[in-house]
Amino acid sequence: MRRAGIWAAAVLSAASLLAAAGTALADGPSPSPTAGEKSPTDAGTTFRTATAIAQSQKATASASSGDYLYWVFPADAGQRATVRAEVALPDAAARHGASTWRIDVYDGLRRRQPCMYGMQSRTAAVGAASVELSCTLRTVRALAEPWANDPLPGSYYVRLTMTEAPEQDMGLPVRAEVEAVAKDMGGAYAVDGTLSEPLVPGVSAASGQAGDAEEVTDGASDEGFSWSSGWWSDRWLWTGAGAVLAALAGIGGHALTRGSGRPARVPPGA
Repeated sequence: MRRAGIWAAAVLSAASLLAAAGTALADGPSPSPTAGEKSPTDAGTTFRTATAIAQSQKATASASSGDYLYWVFPADAGQRATVRAEVALPDAAARHGASTWRIDVYDGLRRRQPCMYGMQSRTAAVGAASVELSCTLRTVRALAEPWANDPLPGSYYVRLTMTEAPEQDMGLPVRAEVEAVAKDMGGAYAVDGTLSEPLVPGVSAASGQAGDAEEVTDGASDEGFSWSSGWWSDRWLWTGAGAVLAALAGIGGHALTRGSGRPARVPPGA
């Protein structure tokens, strides 16, 4: 009965720890647009004039074929961002051939970030009504080596443009819709250390990382976004749970193997 009680206590403790870890994962930060906030209806034409959007907020813009359209959104450590874009094309009767569209994503130092997967570039046939694009970035790291191109916490710029089309189709009206969403990947991607400041407008770009030493003052601010980068991550919960489970396993093993003591029929001096 005593051993059964020890094992029951161990199981209950393990269940409580795992439940706490699961709750911490579920309660992770998931920024979203503020209730009643209007979605942007325009786009910038350069990095400096990029239109700010929140995560999970759809932005639209009317433009002409051949224009460069820019938006900027925040992404924090542990988040894996996906950018989706849809372009409503001009009437087929007004077009003279197929057109190729592309989205690119740049970090706060204006380094182009590769897509893990997604349709980053796509060609629309002359009769197509729209074209859809997507790009899923690598998980944002809290810290990286100076020579690395790892995504870091801060602003991320989205650029949408048409790369190929008949010359006669340049300047035709189009309508674009863009959305950036992020998924929290948890402590499995956590690293030791953190940036002193997120890479947002106003943070000086180090020489050799941004291509020059100019101060990044363009784009949108991070106002309204709660940065959670730091030493804490949910991996501490799993590490603590593992340590407690190991201790409980040791106690349980000792209770099972130590026996019930000296038999009553054996004399003390034997």
